[in-house]
Amino acid sequence: MSPQKLSVVTGAASGIGAACVRHLVARGDTVVALDLPGTWSDTATQKTGVAAFYPCDVLQESMVREVEALIFQNHGAVSGLVNSAGILQRKLPPEQLDMAEWDKVIAVDQRGTYLCCAVFGARMASLGHGAIVNIASITGSRSIPLHAYAPAKAAVISITACLAAEWGRSGVRVNAVSPGYTLTEGLQAAIDRGDRNPADLHAQSAMGRMVKPEEVADVIGFLLSPAASAITGINLPVDCGWLAGSTWQTYGGVPPARNLAGVS
Repeated sequence: MSPQKLSVVTGAASGIGAACVRHLVARGDTVVALDLPGTWSDTATQKTGVAAFYPCDVLQESMVREVEALIFQNHGAVSGLVNSAGILQRKLPPEQLDMAEWDKVIAVDQRGTYLCCAVFGARMASLGHGAIVNIASITGSRSIPLHAYAPAKAAVISITACLAAEWGRSGVRVNAVSPGYTLTEGLQAAIDRGDRNPADLHAQSAMGRMVKPEEVADVIGFLLSPAASAITGINLPVDCGWLAGSTWQTYGGVPPARNLAGVS
């Protein structure tokens, strides 16, 4: 029997990060959750079945390094890392997007992802094994009116490919997933406020719906697993076909479901 895997998830308290925690615990991994101070409780630890929670702000290099060292000391070598910590951005034109907001989005989504990769990945490389999955976004592959978030996610895709080549011969695989519009708490709140129209989000995707957080977690679990042992440096969209379907709007949109009545 292979030893139990130790997986670390940043941004573990909500959204895709929380879905990853549930998925990895359910498959038998020892899971350590990381998120901002005050986002987790002892009840959450008991409810989710994680081995431990460590407060960690990915903006703080010293904190990330300290937490990585504590995890290694208290739990052993990390087999898998999911970089899910990130923040969203308000849709604003450049002349209204304050540089302080731009800087924070870049710092969390781009720099924070790189920092966690560098710190945890360096240990993995020194030990000769490990797998990392970064959360990018379909916005990193298209023109989108999110002038901080989209470039930050494009950078995550580039960081992923660069580190995959850097550590490939040291036994570390690095991949990214690009979720489409995923019905997390944050997106649901935007819908409830009237900031986003679900019909618009459905219309753009080939499958005519949004992504569930669990569907993203399933793919991340695969990329961390031995089943993906020959896969590194990729960016895998998990978007219900948004990338495939969005350009069809200039031709009247994605066709509706075929009428299959009477087909045998």
